[in-house]
Amino acid sequence: MTAAFRCSAASAGRGDPLAGTASTVRAYLLMEHAGPWGSEALRDSRLPAALGPALRRHAAASGVRPLLIRRNGRPAPADGARVFVVSARMDDPWTETAELPDLEAVLDLDLAALAAGQSLGLERREEPLFCVCTHGRHDPCCAERGRPVAAALTGSHPDRTWECSHIGGDRFAGNMVVLPYGLYYGRVDAESAQRVATAHLAGRLDLDSVRGRSSLPMPVQAAEIALRRSLDETRLDAVRFLGRIGTEGRTEARFLVGSAHYAVTVRSGATSEGHPLTCRAVVDSPLPDHEVLLVERVAG
Repeated sequence: MTAAFRCSAASAGRGDPLAGTASTVRAYLLMEHAGPWGSEALRDSRLPAALGPALRRHAAASGVRPLLIRRNGRPAPADGARVFVVSARMDDPWTETAELPDLEAVLDLDLAALAAGQSLGLERREEPLFCVCTHGRHDPCCAERGRPVAAALTGSHPDRTWECSHIGGDRFAGNMVVLPYGLYYGRVDAESAQRVATAHLAGRLDLDSVRGRSSLPMPVQAAEIALRRSLDETRLDAVRFLGRIGTEGRTEARFLVGSAHYAVTVRSGATSEGHPLTCRAVVDSPLPDHEVLLVERVAG
C-alpha cells in the first residue's frame, strides 16, 4: 500500500527554505472555540448561526487575521469566551485580552482601530502567546505534527500555549507563531518548540526554525533573518526595520542594529518546477524563492 502523501515530509525532503515564508499579518483576533474546526475555520466550524460569515466580513474589512484557538486536552469554559487582540507591528507589538459573554460580542470590537495599532482598552497581557497550528481538517500535517508540539508546550507553559486554526505554510508543519511579535516558526517538534519558547521568554528568537516576522513583507522577512544570522543577533528588539526599496523582484531592506545601519539585498522569484504545496493540492505550484545577494554595513 502506498503511504499517503504528506506535504511537510515532501517539503523537508526537498529542503524548502523557511526564511521569508510567514504570512503577512499585522493584527490578529484570537477567539476561543473548542471545535471541531472545519476545513475553513470560520465557515465550517460549529459557531453560532451566521456568526462565522459575519466575523469573516468584519475581519476582512479591517485587515485583521481571525484565528480560532483552544486549549490542548482541556475543554473550553462553559460560560464566556476568551479573546485576544494582537497588534504585531515590529516597533510596538502588544496583546490585549478579555472574557466576553459570548463570541457574538466579538462583532462589537473595533477591529479597524486594532488594524491601525490602537488599543481597544482591554486588559493588557505582557507574556507571549505560543500558538500552534493543529488544524487537521485544513491539512493533515497540521494535526499530525502540530498536536505533539501543542501537548509538549502545554506541559511546560500551560497558560501561554494555545492550539490555533490555520496560520499558513502547511508544508512547514509543525507551525507555531509567537505573539505579539508575529514570529512564525516551522518544522518544530516537541523538543525544538521548547527551545523556541525558552528563547522568547529570555527575550530572544530562535534562528534555526524561524520563518519570518508577519508584519514585514516576505522579502524583508528573509532579509532580517539573513542579517541576524550574519551578526549572530538573536535579541528580539535588537533589529529595527527602517524601510525598503524594490524593483522587478529585487528588494533592498534597510535596518538599524545598535547605531549601525545595514542594507540587505534580496532577489525574489519562484522555482521553475512545481510541487504540491499542501496535502490536498490538486495542482503543482512553484515555490517562492528569496535569494540573499548582499548583506553590508552602510552609512547612516
